[in-house]
Amino acid sequence: MVLLIALALLLGLFLALLLFNPRRPKSGDKVKAGSSSNNDKTSKSYSKTDVSLHNKRTDCWIIIKNKVYDVTSYVEEHPGGDAILAHAGEDSTEGFFGPQHATRVFDMIEDFYVGDLEQ
Repeated sequence: MVLLIALALLLGLFLALLLFNPRRPKSGDKVKAGSSSNNDKTSKSYSKTDVSLHNKRTDCWIIIKNKVYDVTSYVEEHPGGDAILAHAGEDSTEGFFGPQHATRVFDMIEDFYVGDLEQ
């Protein structure tokens, strides 16, 4: 009986650690190698020239409202096809806020944040 209670306590502790671990990725999250998280204490700043160097399918950065996003890992998944590449390495604010985007993209984009645009 004591063994059964001890096992139940250990199982409960293990489940509690799994459920309440704040660093555990959620099921829909994507892990991107080599990218910064928007949870970083300090953010990097990039010039328009820096961003303009990332202008192709295999290296795609965009600017939205003076923030810089590395969307390279999303290019192939973009529902609008190559439309995401139209402003690769440039300001994409106008296109991003167009009527074609559902409101969920406003939350999704933060996963790709790498820094701020230098003013």
